[in-house]
Amino acid sequence: MRDDDVRDALRRHWAASDANDFETEHRIYRDDAVLEYPQSGERIRGRRHIQASRAAQPNAKRFTVRRILGGGDLWMSELVLTYDEKPSYVVSIMEFEGVEVVRETQYFGDPFAPGPSRAQWVEPMD
Repeated sequence: MRDDDVRDALRRHWAASDANDFETEHRIYRDDAVLEYPQSGERIRGRRHIQASRAAQPNAKRFTVRRILGGGDLWMSELVLTYDEKPSYVVSIMEFEGVEVVRETQYFGDPFAPGPSRAQWVEPMD
């Protein structure tokens, strides 16, 4: 798969995630894909289990893609994931074999107040 094809597949994946289109969202995964959430210590094996776990999530959620970077078999998506109007900053690292994701690791970071010691050097982000 060419890099442009992977980038397009990732855009479709995140758009489907944002629309709660669980079938389209999970087409990108191989049947035996593995998803890991290091901060909660969870590992989910298999596309259908990954899909079921996300469909069972009760919160209203939205995905905003900040950027997609990568090449070959390794891709990173930087996102803002909003659960019930509270944003979390997410990095998703996806490993591909051929045209499918075989492993994904997602890291979450909650927003925090700016540090006053660096105020003179910073500007607010939108």
